[in-house]
Amino acid sequence: MKDTFRLGLIGDNISRSRSPLLHRLAGDQNNIAVTYDRLVPKDLNETFQQTLAYCQTGGYRGINVTYPYKERVMPALRINDPLVRAIGAANTVVFEGDAAVGHNTDYSGFVAAYQRVRQDVKPGPVLMIGAGGVGRAVAFGLAKLGAAELRLVDRDTAKAQALAKALKPVAPDMKISISDDASGAADGAEGLINCTPVGMVGYDGTPLPSTAMANAKWAFDAVYTPVNTQFLNDAAAQGLTVISGWELFFFQGVHAWRIFSGQTVDETRLRDDLLLS
Repeated sequence: MKDTFRLGLIGDNISRSRSPLLHRLAGDQNNIAVTYDRLVPKDLNETFQQTLAYCQTGGYRGINVTYPYKERVMPALRINDPLVRAIGAANTVVFEGDAAVGHNTDYSGFVAAYQRVRQDVKPGPVLMIGAGGVGRAVAFGLAKLGAAELRLVDRDTAKAQALAKALKPVAPDMKISISDDASGAADGAEGLINCTPVGMVGYDGTPLPSTAMANAKWAFDAVYTPVNTQFLNDAAAQGLTVISGWELFFFQGVHAWRIFSGQTVDETRLRDDLLLS
């Protein structure tokens, strides 16, 4: 008889998320029957805290957390990893007895996605637009990858300032600046990153005009629905190496599955199954 897991995703605008399919396919590889629910607090007439509490007492093994709740979830969690505490955001939660234990696989997922495309090439100076939950994870990933410079742009300057402060202890040699002008901050950047919801289904557009991309080398978009955002299409048209948000989605999901189940998967098979489904 198969083991069974009840998992879920809490977030807004998640009707097209592929996470349910990824975890069901991972479960199939490990002979585990997975149910994976999409949980939108406003559709349930609940607050985020109420939805989280329901999951903790409702038989869920764990949940993923996405926009806009990755930072908001932190006070409710036990965080064992000092790096996750420094990041200040969690996207993976496992329920262990009375505790909700938080992890961040956006961080490890971004590092894996970057290395799959660019191997051991350093990121160089990077412009990152968006300093929220996924932006914080990506910024710490850039520190691990050896980025020499990070230029932060966010409509909420306080968020960018808080992220810069959090990064300093782990990346003391990284040059960090804050700007409200994405096009200006793109000048001289090798990497261009979108960590805002702009470009997602329901949030059409791009956070950076294509004319600001011409001299960069690579671009990454955390958005993966759709996979081919305007931001990435513009970057590809300018000759940049493109890292899709789908790669982050894939690796954060693989790493989350390992946390949920303690099991590994055949990544090549899982990738093929996802692309064919």
